[in-house]
Amino acid sequence: MSDFLTWVGGLPALAQIPIVVIAFGIVVALILFFVEIAPRSGRKYTIIRLAVCIIAPFLAFVLIGSVWWAALIAAAFGLLFFWLDRRSSQGAGYLFQLFGFLAPAIILLLVGLIYPTVKTFIDSFFSSRGNFVGLDNFAWVLTSPANLRVILNTIIWVLVVPTLSTVFGLAYAVFIDKSRGEKFFKILVFMPMAISFVGASIIWRFVYTYRPEDQNQIGLLNQVVVWLGGQPVQWLQESPWNTFFLIVVLIWIQTGFAMVVLSAAIKGVPTEQLEAAELDGTNAWQRFTNVTVPGIRSSLIVVITTISIASLKVFDIVRTMTAGANDTSVLANEMYTQFKNFEYGRSAAFAVILFVLVMPIVIYNARQIKKQREIR
Repeated sequence: MSDFLTWVGGLPALAQIPIVVIAFGIVVALILFFVEIAPRSGRKYTIIRLAVCIIAPFLAFVLIGSVWWAALIAAAFGLLFFWLDRRSSQGAGYLFQLFGFLAPAIILLLVGLIYPTVKTFIDSFFSSRGNFVGLDNFAWVLTSPANLRVILNTIIWVLVVPTLSTVFGLAYAVFIDKSRGEKFFKILVFMPMAISFVGASIIWRFVYTYRPEDQNQIGLLNQVVVWLGGQPVQWLQESPWNTFFLIVVLIWIQTGFAMVVLSAAIKGVPTEQLEAAELDGTNAWQRFTNVTVPGIRSSLIVVITTISIASLKVFDIVRTMTAGANDTSVLANEMYTQFKNFEYGRSAAFAVILFVLVMPIVIYNARQIKKQREIR
């Protein structure tokens, strides 16, 4: 495989495209063969399986150059097709087809999720030189003053961003509900969601840009301050307020998400309940707190937990705007910084702590979704 990839990498760019497409097509064809054709019954399919048992070992011998590997592949194919032929005589080979369709997803989960999780957890107990250090990496994370500041910043992100994003999104959804120009107003608020975190960070970095007093201000915020007779401020260097200035970026992005989800939930609240509450003499605030909010509780939970997870793992905004300088770093950024400095054990420790913080939110969200399904 490595020789093939090396050979493909040495070809011109235009020549690589058809070769990669052909290789992908071959893999897809093999999957379809094992899932769709191989389990079928009948003389024709038996001949096809027999041909594969002969051609596959021959190709293995030509490509690998080993008789033993060719014999092993022939035996494996023979046993596999013998079992398939037996299954096909009893039915359509449903279990094998099911496994064939699930196998790609299972393999991707194992390779892309489970293996990295286990490997990271193991690495957190080793130093950068590969020596077992036990819980020393976690002790360093939880006792160093700089790291405690990182954890505190992450907690601030998790407390402030979901709260304000949900409040702003809910207020906007309520105020523009069934109003003229509702679609236009929603587009304006939702538009930041279409911008990547890096793009949004660059936009807001220009907003916060600082220039000395004797120079023209290119930052929007400092220009407004100068127009009002003030002096330009280094917004991203003034700790601890710089953390809150970074938080504004994520609130700006996530408010649109909260608004769309909660607006759809509000429209799902039965009109009969609102009218009945109005006939009982309740005012608008009472109807909102006693009818609307309980009716959209499940959507509120989804919004808050989703934004909380995004706040816990925030990286792009901090890395793009300050790179963690001036006491603005968070767990994800510090994890990357330690990895970049070849401190793999400490980086893994940050990753494990981040994983532990995220899991309760994920579990709570899953349990709430399960309860809502049981109610329905």
